[in-house]
Amino acid sequence: MQKTDENVILIGFMGSGKSSVGKKLAGLLAVPCLDTDALIEEQEKMTIREIFAQRGQEYFRDAETRAVRGLTDRAGRYVLSAGGGLPLRAENREILKKLGTVIYLKASVQTLAERLARDTTRPLLQGEEPLEEKITRILSEREALYEEACSHVVLSDRKSVREVAQEIRRLIETL
Repeated sequence: MQKTDENVILIGFMGSGKSSVGKKLAGLLAVPCLDTDALIEEQEKMTIREIFAQRGQEYFRDAETRAVRGLTDRAGRYVLSAGGGLPLRAENREILKKLGTVIYLKASVQTLAERLARDTTRPLLQGEEPLEEKITRILSEREALYEEACSHVVLSDRKSVREVAQEIRRLIETL
């Protein structure tokens, strides 16, 4: 049975390409592209940065769970770009698997650091710790959970957004 009628869920670390690839893939599949961070900002009427600053990380993680739970009743096919920390909770990993085919966009620490070097919008990357060390530390806490949550891993190092999106499209067409 082909799964081309299923939703495609993109997970991975910040900077792995989930948002960019999600938009491109949604265009290739002619379906809407959803982003959990955008859904949360809409629900909370605040930016992710404001949520972290005013309500804290735990509140944000609760908002992520509410956002993906809300998608379980959504009709129609879509591509979902999930926030980098969303798969940390077991409940979220289970929901993502029920929503569709989960793809882990994996990138090296070096690639992630290059992509995130000038990004000041991500609360978890702020502070004095060198960026590569911070990425290595956080990724070591998350990688096994990303792998547990996904059905397929797609490497995004040294590939264009279009190349990654086309690879995912080909992958889901063979399922």
